[in-house]
Amino acid sequence: MYDFKTVVRRDAQGSSKWKLMTQHNNHLDPSIVPLSVADTDMVMAPEIVQGLKDYLEVMVLGYTGLTQSYYDAVIGWFKKRHNWDVEASWIVESPGVVNALFNLVAAFTKVNEGVIIMPPVYYPFRSSIEKQDRVVVENELIYKDHGYSINFEDLLEKAQDPNNTLLILCSPHNPVGRVWTKEELTKIAEICYDNNVLVISDEIHFDLILPGFKHTVFSQVSDKAYKNSIIATAPSKTFNLAGLQTSNLVIANPELKATFKQYMDKTPFHALNAIGPKACEIAYTQCDAWLEEFLALIETNRRMFKEFIESKIPAIKVIELQGTYLQWFDCTELGYDDETLNKILIDTCDLYLDAGNLFGASGKQFQRINIACPTHVLQDALIRLEEGIR
Repeated sequence: MYDFKTVVRRDAQGSSKWKLMTQHNNHLDPSIVPLSVADTDMVMAPEIVQGLKDYLEVMVLGYTGLTQSYYDAVIGWFKKRHNWDVEASWIVESPGVVNALFNLVAAFTKVNEGVIIMPPVYYPFRSSIEKQDRVVVENELIYKDHGYSINFEDLLEKAQDPNNTLLILCSPHNPVGRVWTKEELTKIAEICYDNNVLVISDEIHFDLILPGFKHTVFSQVSDKAYKNSIIATAPSKTFNLAGLQTSNLVIANPELKATFKQYMDKTPFHALNAIGPKACEIAYTQCDAWLEEFLALIETNRRMFKEFIESKIPAIKVIELQGTYLQWFDCTELGYDDETLNKILIDTCDLYLDAGNLFGASGKQFQRINIACPTHVLQDALIRLEEGIR
């Protein structure tokens, strides 16, 4: 049994979400934890802690490249967890998926070209486009009966515009929690390949799939997807390693890889830090049991959240969480605008979440809560939510 009950206070560790919370109110009850940014405030997997201690006993922290044992660990994890056969030559390291998105947009599009996203969606997607003078093209998800689906008719129309040359796919989707089916992914692959739209699939949450659902790696759904995609992965969400800035891009198409390498040769990026890859290697070879318990915690918290809201605050509609640990919920029927809703949550409920409008206009009057926390923390947060709304 692993420790998923202890809260590690990170206000003195440089955590931005803790800093923002305490800056807003430095007299909060010490039991209150921010439930916003997608990392966790729990004890690290002991295998990773001990493995890094052992590593630092002998390691020289000079300039360090990737090792064969690292490639073996990553390839082994992909095969074991996702039945995905990857060659070492396809793996391109990056200091984080967001960093990779910025570089991929720059490498594969020109100024003023359109990049398609599916809002409401993880907000750095938009930043990676707008801040590099590309055009955001919205293929808004269809919201119906408190669930989300892809608007394929609109996607086809957007893909047929020759100025739109790239799609950034979020799979599983953050924040709406969808795990796309193989059929949905195949349809995306067909539309994009036939219209010369490259697909970047952000699959950073692909290990965090809840019971009853199955994740399919985008490049595996068809030959068209295999030839026309770049898959972005990382151990950061699965094992809470975001601070070590290690991610893996998988680029099976040698022409795409050559184009990306040509772009990266013009940047100052040289190599990952010496510790991040080792942490990834340890996680991927020693932490299966820890992950299974972590997934069980997420499922327990998902059920509790849904049951509590449906029984105590039925005006709030809980969107089915299929993957990730980020629960999306609809507050429209409460009748508050975003400013009022956020003020109530923060000032009355002592809840520090992510406001839905961060993810685009279609996220207005929604909220995203990080449920990867000790169950007692989520339970206390729900009680404060009920009392504050009442």
